Order: sequence, then C-alpha cells, then structure tokens
Amino acid sequence: MKKRSIALIMAILAVVLCFALAACGGDKNTDGNASDGNASDGNATAGNVVSDYEEIKADGKMVVGMTIYAPMNYKDENGVLTGFDTELAQLVGEKLGLEIEFFEIGDWGQKFNELKTKKIDCVWNGMTITEEALNNSSVSIPYVKNEQVVVMKADVIDNYADAESMKELNFVAEEGSAGESAAIDAGFNCTAVQYQQDALLEVFSGTADACVIDSTMAKSMTGEGTSYADLDYSISLVNEQYGISFRQGSDMTEKVNDVLKELAADGTLKALADKYELTLADELAA
Repeated sequence: MKKRSIALIMAILAVVLCFALAACGGDKNTDGNASDGNASDGNATAGNVVSDYEEIKADGKMVVGMTIYAPMNYKDENGVLTGFDTELAQLVGEKLGLEIEFFEIGDWGQKFNELKTKKIDCVWNGMTITEEALNNSSVSIPYVKNEQVVVMKADVIDNYADAESMKELNFVAEEGSAGESAAIDAGFNCTAVQYQQDALLEVFSGTADACVIDSTMAKSMTGEGTSYADLDYSISLVNEQYGISFRQGSDMTEKVNDVLKELAADGTLKALADKYELTLADELAA
C-alpha cells in the first residue's frame, strides 16, 4: 500500500506540473507573441532599435544629397562649396554635433531612392515640397519660399505675356524637378535634362526656346552681371516652398525642425536669407 500511495502521489504531481506549464504558456500568448520577452514596452525588439539620428551620429557625419546651383549650393571662385543650403546645413550640423558631408546627386529623379538605400541621409538642395516628396520621405517644415518661372532670351521675353502664348515654344526642365512638373501642367512641349544648369545652358545656346527653373536660381544666375546676362525670367507658373527630406519615420526631421526654429528665433536664419536674397517661409520669418 505504501508503494502504491507514493506512485499515486507522483502521478498527481505530474498532472499538476503539466497544468502549471500550460498556464505559463498561455500567459505568454496573451499579447499575441509568446516569444516576447519585453512585452511591457510594446516592442519586442525595442532594445535593439537604433534611431536614424543615433545611426548618423555614430557614423560621425550626415551625408547631404544636393546638386550644384546658385544660390543654394554652388562653388565660389576658389572652388569651395558655398550657398544658402550649404551654410544652413553646416549650421544645423554644428547644433546637432554632426559633420556635414555633401554628396552630389547624379540623377535628381532618383533622389528618394538614394535616400532609402542610405547613400545619403537627407535631400537638402532647394527641394520643393511636393506630394511625391511627402509620399516618399519625412519632410521638414518649409524654410524658404520659391516659384517656378519661365526663363528665355531677354530680347524676346516681352513677346510672351502668359503661359498660353508660350504653348508653341520648345521648353526644357530638370528631370524629376518641380520645374518639369510645372511645365507639363502648363501644357508646354518640354524635354527633360539632367540639371537645372543644363536647362539654362540649352536656352543660352539657342537649342531650346525657354526653360522652367526655380526663381531662386533665376534671380541669381540670369540678367546683367551674371553668366547668363542675355537671359531673363518672366511669368511665374507655381508658388511653392522648400523643405528637407529625411527617411520615412526618421527622428532627424523633428531634430532639424527644432534647430531651424532656434536659428529663426535668434535671427541667424534671417541674416543668412538676406545674404542670398531669399525669402523665408512664413513659419520661420521674423
């Protein structure tokens, strides 16, 4: 009888142990993830997630995607990169403790792919805030106002009063740019070129009748005293604003927004805009 009692007790204990283990397993599954060892923070891998800012800071630098055009990013007479966006990016980098490295985007139409594949950390080059930008990146607050304007030879510009009168002209615009979109929307016969500067050169050389480019560039690079003294700009097709694109979900957007607001509050941003004859977006205007 004693041996049978011991065996019975052991069997009962085994059954109890099985139920206990099953109950523990059921508790792990209550949040839909039995393998989640850190369910309390709502993210099983939260301890391993590194923010975009942390990754960039660990690398020691932020790679800024841009193209060459005045007054945003261009080279001075000594071959040194300068311009409004160049200086502003460097100011923001100082505030965030990041070195700024500039990378020239070879194909502006591929800028968001360059961003997603982490070849660059942001697109910062007089980038118009468009639906495409908003759908493919995290965009900063607007920081500069801009327009898409028509540029043509100064001696014929008065012959064209509006977009309708220009429908028979041959236009060029930078591929993937807001200028190209504006030209297409206006119903112009438009050919894409690689850069905005190429568009100016086409008009200057006479291989195109007109181009659509940023007003910021047109003001800086056409007219008396510029490399394109024979060119001038006329009608505005689109009013727009510039923003900075970061990767979708990036915490860099908020950090840079905070620095832009700080630079606006202390007058630094206004002084920089005045230097390059630009108009700040309303949110950052003094």
